[in-house]
Amino acid sequence: MSPTSSFRALPSTQWLLEHPRVTPWLPLVGREKVLQEARKLLDETRHALRQGQEPPSREVLAERLAERLAQAHRVRLRPVINATGVLLHTNLGRAPLGPEALDALLAVARHYSNLEYDLARGRRGSRLDHVVELLRDVTGGEDGLVVNNNAAAVLLVLQALARRRRVLIARTQLVEIGGGFRIPEILKQSGAKLVEVGTTNRVHLQDYHQALETQPIALVLWVHRSNFRIVGFHREPSLEELASLAHERGLPLVADVGSGALFDTQDYGLPHEPTVQECLQAGADLVCFSGDKLLGGPQAGIIVGRADLVARLRKHPLYRALRPDKLALAALEATLRIYRRGTAREAIPLWRMMALTPEELRQRAQRWRDVLGMGQVQSAVSTVGGGSLPEATLPTYVLALRPRHPTAFLARLRAQEPPIIARIENDAVLFDPRTVFPEQEEALLAGIRRAWPGETDGLPATPASTDAGPANTSTRH
Repeated sequence: MSPTSSFRALPSTQWLLEHPRVTPWLPLVGREKVLQEARKLLDETRHALRQGQEPPSREVLAERLAERLAQAHRVRLRPVINATGVLLHTNLGRAPLGPEALDALLAVARHYSNLEYDLARGRRGSRLDHVVELLRDVTGGEDGLVVNNNAAAVLLVLQALARRRRVLIARTQLVEIGGGFRIPEILKQSGAKLVEVGTTNRVHLQDYHQALETQPIALVLWVHRSNFRIVGFHREPSLEELASLAHERGLPLVADVGSGALFDTQDYGLPHEPTVQECLQAGADLVCFSGDKLLGGPQAGIIVGRADLVARLRKHPLYRALRPDKLALAALEATLRIYRRGTAREAIPLWRMMALTPEELRQRAQRWRDVLGMGQVQSAVSTVGGGSLPEATLPTYVLALRPRHPTAFLARLRAQEPPIIARIENDAVLFDPRTVFPEQEEALLAGIRRAWPGETDGLPATPASTDAGPANTSTRH
């Protein structure tokens, strides 16, 4: 077919719009979007013809247009299956919410709510009233405040209590909290002036004494290293020692504990993580932490501690820009109620996943292997992730598949509905049951089946096996 004939054989945009594969998308994405995609497809096809490519049939073009419209109609933010074994996967939304938090969130989203309305008095109220009492009860703090994330919590504290004044911090705690956000930069944005003491591996209480003797300080900041550890030749004062020193000078001590643990993680075979309660008991005047990490709630920055300091934060103009919305507050209230009644270990998904035993996980992985008829079950480790408990792992068992092209297989898994996120170790694709909810198992196995053909001509990657040998776990996600 000559180039001219090829161009003439292309359908018109109107023909494409009236094709049975395309017309159902008109009310879903709108006529203008369909017209835009049709014109773009035809322009791309003409360009391909000029490059000497064979012309596609009209039916093929209609199918391609329908596929594009399906992609355009697909919701961008949607659920995925997390088979990585990373419990607090920041890229996958950190802590999943439990049923009670979801019910509370949906209830206030569907209708109007008393977000800032005092039902007893019939007048304007405070959105914080819904959670302050709960925060007092579960942490022991005198008062509490909620903003939209922990970086915002630290920013608010520093701007309200130390703007244009000096903040004392150890060099061992000048951390980057992820996404390029660094404690020194947050200090700078708050208007506070950074005063560093000690070295990158050793800080002594005397270093703090010397800094306090030589210049006026507004507050002492203690930052928990929740996403890395210092090992070897290392020393720094305890939180109790810093609190005693700060209070001798009439200064507040602010602790950024980050991960927001209210339980001792040693109960789950993990290293100890400082709890919010421990920080307050050690003498911290304010403690800042996240809502969507070890607390197991929605994204939020939470501040608890001295009532007079919290009152100053609440009155600061920046608070209005950082305050949480009704959905976050509803989910947070429901989560805190679970802690107050003492059932968080059973009712919050994060803690349930942590409590799963290796034997329970092995049985699930073996069931997956038996249903699929391929793969190996082998020992591995799950990680907490989310900037919590660095290098800490939990023993698990995984289903390991060995496709010829692991990266391409991962891409096909991500293209499933729902998308499946797994990890690669030693050229094997691993699926960890710890982070896959039981109700997701059917979709997981169906998605693996759909993504598998073409890897090894439709045959299992490895014979079905009960091999539970150790897996190389050098890869971290």
